[in-house]
Amino acid sequence: MNKSDSVYTQNWLYALFNSILFPALRPAFLKTVPRIIYNFFLRQYHAAFFSGRIPVTSVDHKLDEKVPFAPAWVTIYLDFVHFWIRLITFFLKRYKRKAHIPVRDFIYSMGDLYVFAAEIYKRNMSTTKRPFYIARPRFFVIHLLDPHLMCIPSLHVMVVVHTYLQFSEIAKKIGESDKLKDQALELKQGALAICQAILFVKQHSVNCIPAALYAMTCFCSELFPCEEAEKFTSLLFSPAPCAVNEEIKKIKVHPAAAPRTNINAEDQARIKDHILSLYYRFLEEKKTSQNWYDPLINFLKTYS
Repeated sequence: MNKSDSVYTQNWLYALFNSILFPALRPAFLKTVPRIIYNFFLRQYHAAFFSGRIPVTSVDHKLDEKVPFAPAWVTIYLDFVHFWIRLITFFLKRYKRKAHIPVRDFIYSMGDLYVFAAEIYKRNMSTTKRPFYIARPRFFVIHLLDPHLMCIPSLHVMVVVHTYLQFSEIAKKIGESDKLKDQALELKQGALAICQAILFVKQHSVNCIPAALYAMTCFCSELFPCEEAEKFTSLLFSPAPCAVNEEIKKIKVHPAAAPRTNINAEDQARIKDHILSLYYRFLEEKKTSQNWYDPLINFLKTYS
């Protein structure tokens, strides 16, 4: 893959500018941005400033102790917003107006995703214990701006999973699936890297990943059925081939440049078993639930 073909070399400002410039994209942009701000930032700040109005559950798990705190992963952790915006730049630059409609639908769907996840947050917030580490400026920003009350389900996981799924879907709609196989693999690896990063920087618990995978299956079962959730989980902590050149590997947020952090094989297996076990538990409880979010709310209300 040439450097210019990598999704990771795309400028997110290009997507921002063109989403405002083109009439086909502008309504989606103007609707989605306020939905994201409201359902992620404002809901958290409201809960933090008016504590007690919404229950807050600590969702730490003993398996979290098996995951080392690795501050070097913070760059990848913070990349999840740029991660999905780069997809927009990639398709708009490469396919111009041919990509307008599928990109527009993708932008709308991202707003829908935040609203969907908020069905949990507005009923029960969740948090984890995280080290107060501000030696790196990025951690200072995290502690300053993130009240850390939206752990279940993890929006980091939901956003990146939705992005790699939608990349393949858009490629299919414009008839370019075969030509974009390397980029699709690149994005899936990026999603895996960010899912690992949330654990390594201690912003989430191992409980947060299965909750997010379950939410994604509920949100879009056609693209993220149980089989895909299993495949995705099986690849966590595992090196995967990526068709990139040495120049692309130098990009700090690229999955090929992710810091090496060791978790022994036994603990990796236990974590992945826990993720799938909890994922299937939520799916089983959904069969007798009135709403898709009931299993997660029940988990939060009874978790100890």
